[in-house]
Order: sequence, then structure tokens, then C-alpha cells
Amino acid sequence: MRLVSLPHRGPPVKPTRTPPSPSPAGRARHRPVRGRVEECAVLGARFDALAQGRGGVVRVQGPPGSGKTRLLSEACSMAALRGLNVFRGGADPDSQFVPLAPLLEGTRNEGRPLFDTVGLRALATAPEQRFWLLQELQDQLERAALDRPLAVVLDDVQWCDDLTLLALRTLSSRLSAHAILWLVAVRGGSGTPEVLTTLDRLDRNGALQVSLGPLSDAAVSEITQDVLGAPPDPATLDVVRRAEGVPLLLVELLHGMTAEGRVVVKDGAARLAGHRLPARFQTSIRQRLHGLSEPTREVVRAASAIGHAVTVDLLAELLDRPVGALVAPVQEALDSDLFTEREGRLVFRHDLIREAVADSLPESVRKALRRHAAEIVLARGASLSEAASLVMDSAEPGDQAAVQLLRAAAAELSETAPSAAAELSRQALDLTAEQAPERPMITAETMVLLWRAGRATQARALGATAVPGTLPCEAEARVRLSLARVSSQYDFTEGARQAGLGAALPGIPECLRAHLLALHCLDLGLVGDFGATARAAVDKALRSARQVGDSAALATAMTAHSVVLYYQCDWTRALQRADEAEDIASEAGFSRSLWVPEALWKAFMLNAAGRTAEALAASEAGVRDTRRQGQAAAMRLWVMNRCRVLLDAGRLYDARAEAEAGAAMADELGMGNFADATLLYTLFRVALHTGDRDAVKAYAAEVGRMVGDPAVLVRNAGSWLLALMADAEGRSEQAMALLDESFATFEQPGPSLASPDDPADLPVFVRMALRAGAHDRAAAAVALAEHRAARNPGFPILAAAAAHARGLRDNDTAHLLHAVDLYDGIERLLPPASALEDAGRKLAVAHPTDAVPVLGAALDRYLEAGAEHDAARVRRRLRALGAPRRRTGATETVTAWPELTASEVAVVRLVARGMTNRQVAEHLENSPHTVSSHLRHAFLKLGLTSRAELARLAREREHTE
Repeated sequence: MRLVSLPHRGPPVKPTRTPPSPSPAGRARHRPVRGRVEECAVLGARFDALAQGRGGVVRVQGPPGSGKTRLLSEACSMAALRGLNVFRGGADPDSQFVPLAPLLEGTRNEGRPLFDTVGLRALATAPEQRFWLLQELQDQLERAALDRPLAVVLDDVQWCDDLTLLALRTLSSRLSAHAILWLVAVRGGSGTPEVLTTLDRLDRNGALQVSLGPLSDAAVSEITQDVLGAPPDPATLDVVRRAEGVPLLLVELLHGMTAEGRVVVKDGAARLAGHRLPARFQTSIRQRLHGLSEPTREVVRAASAIGHAVTVDLLAELLDRPVGALVAPVQEALDSDLFTEREGRLVFRHDLIREAVADSLPESVRKALRRHAAEIVLARGASLSEAASLVMDSAEPGDQAAVQLLRAAAAELSETAPSAAAELSRQALDLTAEQAPERPMITAETMVLLWRAGRATQARALGATAVPGTLPCEAEARVRLSLARVSSQYDFTEGARQAGLGAALPGIPECLRAHLLALHCLDLGLVGDFGATARAAVDKALRSARQVGDSAALATAMTAHSVVLYYQCDWTRALQRADEAEDIASEAGFSRSLWVPEALWKAFMLNAAGRTAEALAASEAGVRDTRRQGQAAAMRLWVMNRCRVLLDAGRLYDARAEAEAGAAMADELGMGNFADATLLYTLFRVALHTGDRDAVKAYAAEVGRMVGDPAVLVRNAGSWLLALMADAEGRSEQAMALLDESFATFEQPGPSLASPDDPADLPVFVRMALRAGAHDRAAAAVALAEHRAARNPGFPILAAAAAHARGLRDNDTAHLLHAVDLYDGIERLLPPASALEDAGRKLAVAHPTDAVPVLGAALDRYLEAGAEHDAARVRRRLRALGAPRRRTGATETVTAWPELTASEVAVVRLVARGMTNRQVAEHLENSPHTVSSHLRHAFLKLGLTSRAELARLAREREHTE
């Protein structure tokens, strides 16, 4: 389809030319910002702080036409005058389907790009690369800010795509210590859930808000004088007040008045020369269009149909004109201040102008133009998502080509921007007839995308009405398998349900059924279901996988069998089965680092068994390999595993840093009950041991969510955490009440407290029960600990925990000291410290002299772990015995940095040398998130807010060390 000319609405108007001097466009480029003195002062102060190395976030908000873009332009000039590095980008309605467009298409004040756009574009469209994309963005921003303070200016955030929003809310937080100021503008009272979530995150992280309201009368008068060239008389001022102080409406109204010759300057004042004035903004825009030559009108209207920005060669092809024929029309549109030029594209000065021009087109013409533009950009090799944005609102129901394009674009965006992908898929579904044979599959695709976008309720609703009975059984089974795999990382119960429903479908390939059965029984184990049904499901899954000869299904089923064996107190066979599953997966080509969540199970078991070094080596290998292979989702799971291992090892500060790193990744990759049972569990217990009351209270609110989870595993872990808090606060009876459901599961296979069960938790439970007077529960816990130890003689940690529990129950010093001996050689700090404290407390009654060295040994271990809350308790006991211990740092310290842990010092020293977080992470073989966590805690302890301050402090301290 070739369009030679475009119709226009309204009577033809003879083209007129703007007087050569001064033109509105020329004057606009030199006009000061009126009526925004306070706002400019605020921005000036923030730029002054930025020049000193202090970054932050400023959010400019206001209704359409309130002057946000104009204020951002002034801000860029203010920053440039201060010698700051300025990057400016912006979104438009069509860019929300083009990943990272506002950042990749923006410019610096020197005209050079800020980002490696080629590499980032590849990451933005590649599956499973979202995590690494953010890492790359962070690294490039860090390097730019280390060179010179950087202002990142983003306009029209309400139209940003998912990836840009994710980058904005995560990187602004991660880079808060850098000399980076994020200045963003957004329309007030509008935005998708993703936009609102981003704005809320910015606000909670301390963003400074600047709200733009209507202009004052004085500012309206000044702008009127700027545009008309003379002060307005009272009658003229009364008319321009009809713009209600909205800058864009005011300026367009004034331009319309001057273009039609309705204002004259007489006796030094601008006066009305007629009574017909543009009553509305759209009328003003249309009048301006009528004042242009016909070729220019054609160019402007075609551009409005395509979007916010357009290239000249695309316009030429769209209008079937040689590029040379558009030189004069394009220049006229630029001179008329309808367009500006940015990075080789024609950009409407304001989206309200574009919208008004587009509204002047007949709907059929507008749709035809957008559809033809989609064909052109596709032919030029543009991304599917870029073309889809043009097709999305121009296709008619039944348009098969549009449906296929939207589906393909949704698949392209599924990993990097699931929310945008879900919208494209929904549009494809809406364009598909109810009876169309492909509709069930499109429905299934949409459901999966909604799930990945975190819109589980919508996905379930769509699945409940559309999937059962509408898809061929094999197609439905594959959809169920996909949903089960996704759910296994977030909601164990839903994962088991989806896999079970898929496995029950008739007539599906047996290989597919084997995969569904294996995943079904694995999820049942993760839920905490170890009854006869679960054991039968494992047997069925193993048999099915062996019959079809599928190694992947067999390895998953064997992992599920290992879970069952573990909770049946057969730890030796459980570990053997896990080894077999790992070998089969390896032979089938599955890397342990990528085979998740199955591979995580063995690492968790090694940790529970007290084989900390092996567990830590496995988790570190998983983190390292997944980082190298670019598997972000798998890396997050290994980070979760690593934080739990560090917690149980007693490396509390490292555990906290790793858990905070995992929580930061959850923002990019999604959160679920697996994260609750690892990340939140770790953060809560670290806060209890370190005595961080504020953190305990904050995390307790989130733990409440766990108590209502459908998975008993998650419920029990949540109840255990809240009980620990209640007991620490002296509410032992309430602690026992919280554990009613957990205690009821003591005699059943499965986790009762944490998951996987930590043997060292049973002595803690016994102590808690005795304080509450629940002697029957204490006896039951002792019996369970001794049963586990008797069934598994090859695991010393079980014998140690049993002796510890028995010593507490019987108030027996010999058992407690025997527990201390059994803990010797086990790679943990807190369990032996606890046993030493209990033994010392008992000895203090009859043999206080003997108690002092025992309590001193407990104190040393608590201090090594960083468990300051526990250490303080032991200090009180020692003082009561007349043997006070000097208060020392919680962990190993360095002379120049007494406030910091050794891990924090290592990070601080490298950062002070000018390394980026990624460079520090590579040097220390850590994750950038972990580096960020250590750095944040170091800043808090040192009272710093920027890297510049840290560098100055480092020079002072290291010089005197």
C-alpha cells in the first residue's frame, strides 16, 4: 500500500508564513523558564550536591502540558553549566514494547552515547538475560560516574517499558552511593501497575518530589509577553487565562492567536484585534497545521500516526516520496516548532501535539499508516516488538498476519519484559475468533505469560475458563509442564497442582507424562507432603521414567525420592540417591549449576548434615557457573542456597549480605515462597542473633505471609521464626502457641521447623518448651532428636543435637558437655556456642569457677559469628560470676577500620581505589549484589553517603595505619 496524499479535516486554508523575525521557534529557544523559580532552585541545589559526589533521585510530576519537559531541558542546561555529565532519554507511547528504548536512544550532553547500545540491545532481546543486562547497565553507569558526576534525565516515565522501569527502580537504589542523580518526569495520576510500583519504590528510597501545578498570573503574563513581544493588556490577559495556567495550552493558544493575526502591538501593549480565538488546544494545533504548506501537513500528519519519533527515510517510504522531496517540508515543520531533531529522528515537541495531530486523521487512514509502517520496519530488520507496537492498535479482528506478528513479538519479549509480552499476547487473543483452531494455543501462551509477569490471579482465571477441554491433550500437558516449572520457583503447591493435572491427561506421549510425574512428586516433597500418596507418586514417577528411558525425568524423580528418604530419617540413602540423580543428570548433559531446583537439594542436605565446607563449595560453584553461563534465574536459587549455608555456618554478616543480594535479585527475577523459606528466613535469624530489633520487627511483618501459605513447609518455617522472636522477647507461652501446628507434625515425615530441618533447632525448641512449662513437648523433641541420631549413626551433628536436647531436658551437665565434645569438628559456630552456654549456665549453679572458662569459650564463638545479642547474654552471665569480659568487636576487624567486618573492609578498600561493584565482585569472587550489600552496611557504620566521601576517608585512614 502506498499513500500519495493524506486527507485533512476542516476547510482549506491558504498557507501563510511566520514573519521572519522573530519566529516563535527562535524566541522559544532563548526564553527563560517562567513561574518555576522554586523548582529550579531545588534542582540547582541537587546539582550542587551532585557536584560534591552526592547522588539521589528527583521525581518531577505534573499533568499533561504542565511544563515537565521544559523544566527537564532547563535542568540539563543547569547541569551542563556546572560541568556535570548529563544523559537524557525519554519514552513515548509506542516505546513501551521496545525493551530499554528510553535508555538506548538517549544522548549525553557531549553528544556521545552513554551506553554500549549494540551489546545492550542484544541482551535486552535475548532470553534469560535480564539479570545480566542490569549488571551491564550498572557497570557502565558506575564507570561514567567515576569519571565525572552524572545526571540521568528520563522524561515521560509513564510510557517506559518493563526493562527501563526495572532498571530505574533497581539501579537507582544500587547506585545510591555513586555520584549519580536520577531526574525523572512522569504524568501525575497515571501509569500501569509496573509504573506505579516503580514510583512507589523511588519514593520509599527517598526520592525528592517536585510537583508542577498551574502557573501563577504573574508567570502567565510573563510568558504572554515572551510570545507576543509586548506586555498584554488586561483584555488579552483575561483571554489567555482560559488556558488555566497550563504552560503548553497557554503557549499553543498564544501561537494560534499570532498565526491568525488576532493580536497587534500598539502603544507598547499586546491587544486583541478580533473576537474569534482558539477555544481548545486541538483547535489551536489544527489551525497551526492549516498554516503550513500541503506537503508539510502531509509529513506532520503521517509522522503523528507512526509515533513520537520517526526517521525521514521511513516517512519518505511511507509517503512514496524521494527523501529529497521532504527536505523543505521537514524544515518547515522544524521552523514551526512542531518537530525537534534528536539522534537523527524527528520528534514531536510534545506528545500532546502528536496526539492532537493524530486525532485529525480519519481512523481508517491512521490505522493504514501504522500497519504500512510496521511492514516497512520489519522489512528493514527491526525487532518484532517494535513492529508489534504499530500493529497492536491498527489490526482488525481476524487479521491472521497481525496475530502471528503479535505472538512472535510476545515470545521475543517473554523473558525480558513479561508484562509487555502478556499485553501483546492478549491482543493476539482478542483478534482471534472464538472458533479459530489456534485460539486455545494462544490462550495457553497468554496464560503462561501472565504467570511470568506475576499476574497469577489473571493467569488462573484464564486457565480455568480456557485450558480444560479446549486444548489438545498434548498441548495442554506441555502448558501444564511449563507452568509447573515456573511455579516450582515461586509456589510449590501450584507447581504440584499443575504437574498433577498435566500427568492425568489421557493420550499424551509417555515421555511427557514421565516429566510431569517426576516434577509432580518433587513439588509434593517441597510442599512437605510425605504421606502414602506422595510415596506412591515417587514410585510411579521412577517407574515411568525408567520405562521411557528419559534421563532428565529419571534424575528429577530420583531427587524427589531423596527428599522422601531424608524425611523418613534415612539420611545415608537420601544422599546416595541424590548422588545417583546428579550423576544421571550430568551424563545427560545437565550442568549441576543449571539443573535446578533439583541440584539444590543435595547442597541443602550437606548443610543440614553439618558438612559445611562441601555445601558451601557446591553453592559457590553454582553461583560461579550460573554467572558465567548467563542463567540468572538459576543463579538466584544458588544465592538463596548459599545464604542459608552461611547462616548455619555462623558467618552471620556474610549470610546477611548474601541474603540481601538475593532479595535484590528477586526484584528482577520474581519472589516466592522458596525465597521466603531461604532469604527471609536467613535475614530474620541474623537479625535475632545480632540484636537488630528494627530489622526483626520489619521482617516479622513479612513472615506473617508465610504463616498463611498453603505449603506446610512454608507455614512451619514462618511459625518457627515468629516463635523465636516471641521467646527472645520473653513470651515463651505465646511462642509455644505459635508452634501448635508444627508440633503436631513432629511424629510425621517432613519438616517441622525450618526446611530442610536443621538438627540444631531441636535443642532450641526444647529450651523454649521448658521455659513455657511445656514439658511434654520438650520430651517429644528429645525423642525425635534421639530417633534421628539412632537411625543415622554416620552423622555426628545428629548425635550432638540429641545429646544437647537430652542435657537440657534432664538438666544434666554431663550430657551438655558431651554435646560440646560431639560438636567438635562440625563446621558450625552457633550450635557449639549454644551448648557451651547451656553447660556454663548449669555449672554456674554448683561450680561457678568451672563455669567461667566454659562461658568464655561460648562467648568467643558467638563473637566470631557476629552474634552480638547472644554474646551480650553470656557477658551478663560472666559479670554475675565476677568475671566480666571486655566488650570487643563482633568480628575480626582491621586496625584502620575498627567499625567494619573483614568482608566489609575488603570491599571498602577496593571501592576506594576506584573499582566498580562488578570489578570488586570479580576480584573477591563474589556477586555484585553481595558487594552492594557489604558497601551499604559499611556506609551506614561510617556515616557516609557517597563514594567520594569514602575515598577521602580511606586516604586519611590508610595513610595513618
